[in-house]
Amino acid sequence: MKKSRFTDSQIMDALKRAESGISVPDLCRELGISTATFYKWRAKFGGMDTSMMSKMKELEEENRRLRRMYVEEKLKAEIVAEALAKKW
Repeated sequence: MKKSRFTDSQIMDALKRAESGISVPDLCRELGISTATFYKWRAKFGGMDTSMMSKMKELEEENRRLRRMYVEEKLKAEIVAEALAKKW
């Protein structure tokens, strides 16, 4: 997954500035992002604070790691089952 060039606190600051009344196109032009990126941030992180945002990212990373482990174990089980089926 591509790493964002903006930190969690910068994203939260941008969202708060938009809530305070700065127009979205002006804010996006200032930050050098597209309006689509801003609206994705707002959909994903709106209503959160920085600690909740970092906790969510940690959970997403752990979820990704667990899924990878599950796929590896499932593959091992399929290989064993296939080997046992051929043996008999």
